[in-house]
Parts: sequence; C-alpha cells; structure tokens
Amino acid sequence: MKDKSNISQELLEVIERYINGDLTTQELKDFNQLLDLDPEFKIQVEDFKTMLEGNKKQSLKKQLDSLNKEVPESKAKKQPKKNEKFSNIRKLAAALAIVIAVTGIWYFSTPINEKIYTNHFKPDPGLPTTTNNFSNVKFYDGMVNYNQGDYNLAITNWSTLQQRNHENDTLNYYIGVAHLANKNIIEAIPYLEHSIEAEDSFTFLDRAYLYLGLAYLKEGNIELAKKYLNISETQTAKNILLELKP
Repeated sequence: MKDKSNISQELLEVIERYINGDLTTQELKDFNQLLDLDPEFKIQVEDFKTMLEGNKKQSLKKQLDSLNKEVPESKAKKQPKKNEKFSNIRKLAAALAIVIAVTGIWYFSTPINEKIYTNHFKPDPGLPTTTNNFSNVKFYDGMVNYNQGDYNLAITNWSTLQQRNHENDTLNYYIGVAHLANKNIIEAIPYLEHSIEAEDSFTFLDRAYLYLGLAYLKEGNIELAKKYLNISETQTAKNILLELKP
C-alpha cells in the first residue's frame, strides 16, 4: 500500500494556493463541491486552516521574540524549527489529502439515486406552533418536538394518537416524514402510503407524493419513485424527475 504520508509537492502547492485564495475558478468550484457534499469534511478543512494560521502566528511570535534577544540564535539552532514546521505542514496536508480521497471515493461510488436523494431531501418544515390552531394537545406536543428536531419523541407522541385513529392522513403523513428525517426509510413508507389514500381531501397530498417518491428513490426502487414523483405537483419533484432522465 502506498504511504499516504508521502504527499507530493504538487498537492502541497494546491493546498497552499487554496489557503492563499490562488486557486483557479474551476479548481475552487471543484473544491467547494467537496465541501458541500460532506459537512464533516468542511469542518476538517476549517480546522486545517485554523491550525495553519496558528502555526503562522506562533512562527511570527518566535521571530519577534528572537529580535529582543541580545544574541541571535545560530542558523544551526533555527534549522530544526524550520524542519519541524515543514513536517507539521506535511502531516496536515496528508490528513487533508486522505479526507479528500475518501470523500471522492464516496461520491463516485455512491449510486445516482442516493446522490439525488441527498441533494433534494429536506425535512418537511412542519406546522407553526405559535398559534392556537391545535385542538389536540398530544399532536401539538409532537409538532413542537418535530420542529425542534427531536423526531423520536415526535413519533412517540403521534403514534399514541395514530393507534386510536389509523385513518388520520395528517398523522400518517407527519409520522412518515419524521421517520424519513430520522433516516428510517423502511418505517416511513407504510405511513406515507397510508396518508395518500385520502387523495384530494388531504391538504398535504402533493408533499406526501414527493416524500413517498423520495423514500422509494432512497431504497433504489426507481420505477415507484418516478410514479409518485410524477403525481406530485411540487417543484422539487419536477427537478428530481429531470435528474432521473437518462
């Protein structure tokens, strides 16, 4: 296996150009796409920049301190510090290169349906809880949990109600989208399918078709995904269908 710490001079130069803002438009676009694909990668890049800035400040402080000394350090003493700094940069560059490589492997090896799902899935915004439009306290509590991102607790609250009212399309819909937001695709599909049975009388019908299509897209069932996305009148569904065309 190739030693990952053996970073080429070319890679070091690209990293230095990125930090200094010297990348070409296309290079910067490609790099930013990697940042958009993986939030953790973006954090690692920011940490990398912070560490380099810290090294620069530390180096500057040492230079200022050395000016205040009556007897300057000899070149023989300064050289190890320079080597140590260069070694640190190489280590950081190696770590960044590995992250870029892993991210690239994920992007190019991930099926197209999962890429499309990741690019287009956003949790339903939920209902506003600042009004008094909720006649059921349990449903209101679940919506508060949902809007706060606590999907497990929202599902728990709504499931209690759904057990007594299996046909409630709104309950089925929100339990389904909560499962999707919680990355429980298989659990989401039955609830979403049940929610569309009300058809035209259901307020969130178009969105239910969209999320059902997204769920099947994530599962890799492209035909069923297209079926429900074609029914949905949302712009997101239309955009996804364009991307699914050969």
